[in-house]
Amino acid sequence: MASGKITKRTIDALIANGAEGFLWDDGIKGFGAKITRSGAVSYILQFRMGGRESTTRRYTIGPHGSPWTPVTAREEASRLLLLIAQGIDPVEADKQRRREAVDLAFAHYADLFQNACASGSWNRLVERSLRLYVKPVLGSKPLPKIRRFDVVAVFDRMPAHQVANRRNVFAVLRRLFRWAVSRGDIERSPMEGMETPPPVKARDRWLSNDELGRVWRQTFHTHHCFGPIVRLLMVTGQRREEVSSLTWSELDRHALLWTLPGDRSKNGEPNLIPLNALAVSVLDEVAQSQNWPRQGKVFATSSGARFTAYDKGKKKIDRRLAEDGGEPVAPWRLHDLRRTLATGFQRLGVRFEVTEAVLNHVSGSRAGVAGVYQRHDWKKEKAAALGQWNDHIAPFLAGHTDSHFDPG
Repeated sequence: MASGKITKRTIDALIANGAEGFLWDDGIKGFGAKITRSGAVSYILQFRMGGRESTTRRYTIGPHGSPWTPVTAREEASRLLLLIAQGIDPVEADKQRRREAVDLAFAHYADLFQNACASGSWNRLVERSLRLYVKPVLGSKPLPKIRRFDVVAVFDRMPAHQVANRRNVFAVLRRLFRWAVSRGDIERSPMEGMETPPPVKARDRWLSNDELGRVWRQTFHTHHCFGPIVRLLMVTGQRREEVSSLTWSELDRHALLWTLPGDRSKNGEPNLIPLNALAVSVLDEVAQSQNWPRQGKVFATSSGARFTAYDKGKKKIDRRLAEDGGEPVAPWRLHDLRRTLATGFQRLGVRFEVTEAVLNHVSGSRAGVAGVYQRHDWKKEKAAALGQWNDHIAPFLAGHTDSHFDPG
């Protein structure tokens, strides 16, 4: 085991002579160069963490050549010895750096978290929140190095009016960091002590019969997927994502029934939705036949993907409402159609339990102990209520067969 000053001259000489073995520097203890039979040279540091009783460890600084020369390798060896003197193992520190750069990079870790989430609406919320709002800000920053100001930057980048989205993103990030703590990947959540964003102010907007009719008629002048989606929202009272992701296999025209599986509902609970005459007519129009397909998406775009251009379609309806000669329509959202049905049920005298069952709510009459022991599906009552709703709004939808679909 040779020793001497590690310089460019001594390294070049070892390579030229075809030497094999180790050359240990006589100036820095543990610093050496390893030479293989093929002439490859790498710089190393041999050390002990503790006294003589501890095991000798070896750290590879890097191969000879840019950036590692005898000078730069010597400087790195000196730096590592300072860390060792402070009780920091460079081998373990290097493993941690590599782990942070790959396994604990936020973008990668976020995908692991999403995959660990149960399928259904929560998983979809996690995927959307991370993709749209969090990953663009945190990128591949190592999870242990994320600080509170990094998290704050996520919310600073979000539009101030997106109150509900801010709460959703907050919930997703809080759960992600708690999961990381439980796995031992970080010591503490950077969100400890952060206040939850204020709740969304409860909306009370519902559409009048006249507004329903005007919106209904304008849906025939928008995208061939969006129009029927809006009409089904009106007549069934279901949620937007549940309607837009509808598949033909969930529908039974003979039984006049839509069976919504739990893995597609927001709360994870399945729902049976009787189809009234208006709902059937909408689906007949989409299928262009009374013989509905047995599989595939109901609302597939030209590329075969699920329709998602809600904002564009809604703005087009609003523009046409402003030009249809009627009174100005107050701002409304697609979700207000669900509230409109619930309000209509109340006016028609539909029992609260039936309304809850149609809307697939697990609060109110279906919450707690009552929800566990009262398992009546209200199928007949729901069919009767949706039938009443059909008969109530049908007269206000005059002209709804005037179909002029907009391919855009």
